[in-house]
Amino acid sequence: MESDVILSIRDLHTAFRVGGQFYDAVDGVNIDIKKNEVFAIVGESGSGKSALALSIPMLHNMNYTQINGDINFEGQNLTTLSEAQLNKVRGAKISMIFQDPLIALNPLLRVGDQIDEALTYHTSMSAAEKKARTIELLTQVGMNNPELTYDNYPHELSGGMRQRAMIALAIANKPAIIIADEPTTALDVTIQAQILDLIKDVQSEMGSSVILITHDLGVVAEIADRVAVMYGGQIVEIATVEQLFTNPLHPYTRSLLASIPNEGVKNERLKAIKGMVPTLKYMPRKGCRFAARIPWIPASAHEADPVYREIEPGHIVLCTCYQTFAFEEDLAERAA
Repeated sequence: MESDVILSIRDLHTAFRVGGQFYDAVDGVNIDIKKNEVFAIVGESGSGKSALALSIPMLHNMNYTQINGDINFEGQNLTTLSEAQLNKVRGAKISMIFQDPLIALNPLLRVGDQIDEALTYHTSMSAAEKKARTIELLTQVGMNNPELTYDNYPHELSGGMRQRAMIALAIANKPAIIIADEPTTALDVTIQAQILDLIKDVQSEMGSSVILITHDLGVVAEIADRVAVMYGGQIVEIATVEQLFTNPLHPYTRSLLASIPNEGVKNERLKAIKGMVPTLKYMPRKGCRFAARIPWIPASAHEADPVYREIEPGHIVLCTCYQTFAFEEDLAERAA
């Protein structure tokens, strides 16, 4: 593993049981997360983003899930660790900011007690030291009255305050990796911006790596360093943020970008992505998985067994269909 790589994922398969059979929601994913970077994973709902995120700290219910492959962190393959060994990593070295803190936080415990609990499990601090550290964390994440918040229950906080409390819990033990799974979805636009700024500030201050799961390319443009675009359980493109927005390659990436309104363009006609992400059971397992949603592109443009190509340093794309892809509307205009 390269010296600047903190997490290396190789041939990761996460399969869920559906009707007695297992189907891959994460299908052969390979990514490297570098130290002190914000790495975004984007795609529509059902693309496998959250399944991938929860696979890293092995948080899936293993009664219904099979995880195979390598998740290499600090010389260990996390997929081979026992539950006791994983618990030493979770919350201490790899932590999560969940999409809905009202569900993730324990409704029966005060906010301060929940952060204290994380410190108790991973440190030998005294009660006074833990409380002081918790107040410090609540201050760090921007709580106006951290002493009062310490004694609040989650339901007594606003959505933005709950998300700040979740971030305080996630950073309590100064983890090397923070996984943020759609951390701003349930918040209004103003609070979203504040939470994103907070995550970026915390990441810069602590030197942690952030894996940001999102469907919002605006969020990616604001805080990410590199991006992986995910579709049908596969990574279809990896690029720096600049590469992705100036030279998107894969038809899916281009379709996502073309579906976003451009504030600087009046009367712009957005390009909707046809169809939907297939369900696990009916996901095509051969050929280009996005082919069915761009039926005007000839089958010959796709590879029967798609492979990755590095088009420029750090910019990787799956399948040859990017070479001939054009939007259906644009082809119709050219033919007219």
